Amino acid sequence: MISGPPRGMRDFYPEDVRLRNWLFSLWREVSESFGFEEYDGPLVESEELFTRKSGEEIVGQLYNFEDKGGRRLALRPEMTPTLARMIIAKGTSLPRPIKWFSIPQCFRYERMSRGRRREHYQWNLDIVGVKEPSAEAEVIAAAVEFLKRAGLGKDDFKVFLSNRRLLATLLRSKGLPDEKFAEVCVVIDKKGKVAEPALKEMMENLGLSAAMVDGVFEVLRVDSLEEAEGLLVGTNTSLEALEETKRVLEYLSYYGLAGFCRFDISIVRGLLYYTGPVFELFDVDRKFRAICGGGRYDNLLESYGGGKVTAVGLGFGDVVISEILAEKRLLPDFQKKIDFVVIPFSQQERKVAMELSQSLRTKGNNVSITLDTRKLGKALAGADRAGAEKVAIVAPDELAEGKVVLRDMRTGEEKAVPIGEVG
Repeated sequence: MISGPPRGMRDFYPEDVRLRNWLFSLWREVSESFGFEEYDGPLVESEELFTRKSGEEIVGQLYNFEDKGGRRLALRPEMTPTLARMIIAKGTSLPRPIKWFSIPQCFRYERMSRGRRREHYQWNLDIVGVKEPSAEAEVIAAAVEFLKRAGLGKDDFKVFLSNRRLLATLLRSKGLPDEKFAEVCVVIDKKGKVAEPALKEMMENLGLSAAMVDGVFEVLRVDSLEEAEGLLVGTNTSLEALEETKRVLEYLSYYGLAGFCRFDISIVRGLLYYTGPVFELFDVDRKFRAICGGGRYDNLLESYGGGKVTAVGLGFGDVVISEILAEKRLLPDFQKKIDFVVIPFSQQERKVAMELSQSLRTKGNNVSITLDTRKLGKALAGADRAGAEKVAIVAPDELAEGKVVLRDMRTGEEKAVPIGEVG
């Protein structure tokens, strides 16, 4: 006996699909309000697309296989490499900047926990071809706008912003070799999920000296941009990344979002291709995993064989936000919408019932028809369970006069109405 879907996957019953459709609709609404265009790509991609640049964590989580032609393929674990491939394929024919969004289903074979599945849908926003930190502010503002439209406010979530270049500069000032930076970021990304002694052990296993590990944790205790600047002043180090981070926060204040944002040097994101500002949004109590996250990835397209192109992206999964909205009772009522249920009294009335159903549909109504012959009481009970607003009963006595019985399921009121006037 097959008891359920594969571990980590989900079935979507009709009520689940109604929730999903509402979520996708709101994502699309916000995307379009910010001027983004929708794109899509294949669920299955070349395995190499993900093994080249995503980092060891993603590579180890791939659902990968060999097809009948001997090609190595994988279910997409994320959308950004597909975006890069598609943009490179078009070359310079795409006008810049590119503002695209997508809602792909992604697959990762990973350890499950609250808010984490082995498949999920993800709202992706990407801006390609903009050097200014205004791109980061734009995608963050879009994410916040969605959360606000979903019913959340600044007392419910916060935007945590950092900068990989700034972090690299700070760690370099503490003696960390540049070649160790990417590996250390993978460990830092586990902060808050793994205890500090375990993090230190992971760093030592990377070959870091005790002094280097202490330096990393000194940097991680930096609590503000002013404190970060204090560590760099007098070190003959460029403050460009620091100023870039300040501008992102400044631009976010122009959107009226200063109250939603704070600096957090420990935000690094797990993927290796991020190159500058990075961010994650969390519920204020940190009861859940990150709601969404993203950042700047200026070298990704070039690494795939494209030109030097700047880019900023956001990934926003469906699992965590659905759990948060459910806990806060902010999800809409996803009852099935049926305008009419048409009930033929017997098989003799079925022809007229079917014709009436089609007529009502052409007028824009959602219409269900009782497909089998059943007692009227059971048929009405079924219409009630379906959430019908009205029921049209095609009965012989009324039909002889060219009428049907129209019942309002909310009030129970019934009246005979000419067939042509229904709907």
